[in-house]
Amino acid sequence: MSRTRGRLVVLQVLVVSMLALLSVRLWQVQVVRGAEFVTAATETRTRDVVVPAVRGQILDSAGRPLVRNRTRLVVSVDRTRLNRMEGNGQAVLQRLATVLNRRPADLRERIRACGPGVARPCWPGSPYQPIPIDDHVTTREALQILERQEEFPGVTAEVQAVREYPGSSAAAQALGYLQPITQEELEKREGLRAVTSGVDLMGRDGLESVYDGPLRGVPGMRRVQVDRLGKVIGVERQVAPRSGDTLITSIDSKVQAITEKALAEAMKSAPRADGAAAVVLDVRSGRVIALASAPTYDPKIWTGGISEREYQRLLSDKSGKPLVSRAIKGQFAPGSTFKVSSVSAMLNDGYPLNGKYDCPGSYMVGSRPFNNFRGIGLGTLDLHTALVKSCDTIFYKAAYEQWLRDGGLNPKGKTKEPMANMARAFGFGRPTGIDLPGESAGRIPDRAWKKELWSETKDNNCRRSKSGYPEVAKTDPARAAFLKQLAYENCLEGFQLRPGDAANFSIGQGDVLVTPLQLAAAYAALTGDGKLRSPRVGWALVRPDGTKVKEIKVPVVGKLPLSPKERAYIKGALSEVASDGTAAGAFAGFPMDRVKVGGKTGTAEVYGKADTSWFASFAPTDKPRFVVVAMVSQGGMGGETAAPAVRKIYEGIYGFAPAGKSISAALPGGRPATELPVIKRDGTVSR
Repeated sequence: MSRTRGRLVVLQVLVVSMLALLSVRLWQVQVVRGAEFVTAATETRTRDVVVPAVRGQILDSAGRPLVRNRTRLVVSVDRTRLNRMEGNGQAVLQRLATVLNRRPADLRERIRACGPGVARPCWPGSPYQPIPIDDHVTTREALQILERQEEFPGVTAEVQAVREYPGSSAAAQALGYLQPITQEELEKREGLRAVTSGVDLMGRDGLESVYDGPLRGVPGMRRVQVDRLGKVIGVERQVAPRSGDTLITSIDSKVQAITEKALAEAMKSAPRADGAAAVVLDVRSGRVIALASAPTYDPKIWTGGISEREYQRLLSDKSGKPLVSRAIKGQFAPGSTFKVSSVSAMLNDGYPLNGKYDCPGSYMVGSRPFNNFRGIGLGTLDLHTALVKSCDTIFYKAAYEQWLRDGGLNPKGKTKEPMANMARAFGFGRPTGIDLPGESAGRIPDRAWKKELWSETKDNNCRRSKSGYPEVAKTDPARAAFLKQLAYENCLEGFQLRPGDAANFSIGQGDVLVTPLQLAAAYAALTGDGKLRSPRVGWALVRPDGTKVKEIKVPVVGKLPLSPKERAYIKGALSEVASDGTAAGAFAGFPMDRVKVGGKTGTAEVYGKADTSWFASFAPTDKPRFVVVAMVSQGGMGGETAAPAVRKIYEGIYGFAPAGKSISAALPGGRPATELPVIKRDGTVSR
């Protein structure tokens, strides 16, 4: 009996101890850590969903959309969640592929991370954000996913805005494209995470890149209540997103389309042409009216992910690198279009404005003859006629004389280099500063550049002067011998600016390189008010309801060192090129009595290729409003390929048509937009 009572006492003690322990634990959970567990419990039944902002539109100068949004049903996959499942979520992908009528392997490719050796399609963005895998989903397919969430964990289907391009390939390089924000960008750029959502895209080129922040807007947040399967059962709190600003540009979509078509036809007319570019500027404001590059592409291929084949085509030499804008990134010898800079250098160096100059068929620069076009002499000319008829030997002689005055091969002290310095005053040798990324600087091959080049290439030249070029000798022994001798000379004296270098520079040949945009900006300064401007494509940022946020000004970055009289003289000479000079054939029958076009042709030689065709122009000649520059790589002579393309652009702008045809003017009266289009509170545009 006493033994039984003892056992009961022990049992009672154990029970009391356990109850006491449980009470203490309950007190800790409910009192000491109560708030902590309440928060944890709440978190398990709520989800914070980032609501992306609608990206702003990009409009032309009349309010017509260049880039707009349209809604699509998009299916996305949370790769991180999928990889935590058994078999890395293979069963989920299999079911999803069945619903979307896709192969499971295709879906797996789309969610894999991009990296070295990984072909597209792949995911270049952050691994922690939902990955869109299909943006052509039907309502029926989306409902199957949403109504059976237990079968599709980590999969969402929702309406999202995607980019649409009404002009197809028009201005593709200038507009740019979008790609997902990478994890590296989120980690490197402080504050980016706070202003982006998990599904935001970032501008990767063109205007989309430069104005990415204002266009992207600010994402919102929605805190939702979910059940154990993750299905939304209610909204607890919501912060609306702030839509991105609308970017109004100075591009006129009608002129842009005309320019694109003219370039395409110019390339077809020249069998060896492998690229082209054109720029249309407003002389008075410095704004870009059209900016085209060929070959081009349709930027919609970026929407929903780009394939490896498409991506490689955009970058390949065979297809002409459509992703690259030749208008701002392409660098080419300008040929005789560059003579406006050289004649300005002559005037600035004391050569008389109204002097007479011999134009022989050939001129000796040092010990080497430099010939006129086809070796034809034109007699004694003034500078006016030298520009109209494009005499080369006058410029060879001036460049050689200036080179000698600077000390020739062995200058002592500071050199003047009139032509190189004048070229810089025209804006050559540096980016124009346009509001587009990746602009090239061009090249001014002066004495300092020669020394830098020699320093960088001396070791290779000295090695080649001994070993020669056996790989070239197999097919072209004469060429190999020439290259070996050239390497020997450059090894010993490559730092010297030779007389031939100076002569070639004067007519836009040799090592001088410019971009079509640089040439357009230079001609706008020359034929306008003498001020060099940094062109702008963006005109203003406005809210979706029309409230102006910011007007984008066009900065003045320089002034030509020419008097008004000198500029008027040069402009007067250029005014006869299309009617009585090297572009007369291309403009035969053009109504010069209504709109007179001036300009300068250029035919630049390129070793191993056909000539680069140029025409830099302005109109009307009395009060210039437009500068139009066209360039066709391997297009042949300037008057045969580039000049006809420029003519077609002017015909489209003014509405001039061949006999028997009728077309409407893209810019009636030749007047580009001077006032911003009005966006009403409902988002519609009043033109």
